[in-house]
Amino acid sequence: MRSAEAITVDARALSTDERAALVLRLAESLDEQHDADAEDTWAAEVAARIEGVRAGTAETTTTAEALAQARARLSTRRG
Repeated sequence: MRSAEAITVDARALSTDERAALVLRLAESLDEQHDADAEDTWAAEVAARIEGVRAGTAETTTTAEALAQARARLSTRRG
């Protein structure tokens, strides 16, 4: 089996969209148990957020802004 480091090197060569999809799939693989209640709760949250965007009451950011914020938080945590 290949090392996590070798896989990480290959993953970093993927496009941003491919890396995002990979992260999602990996995160989903960590959830061993299916929680129907959590799915219903998330579905309601997503519906509420969509409605907020449609109504013009949601605060939105661009992808670039969201990534910059995430990177700033990560760099702060890393020291």
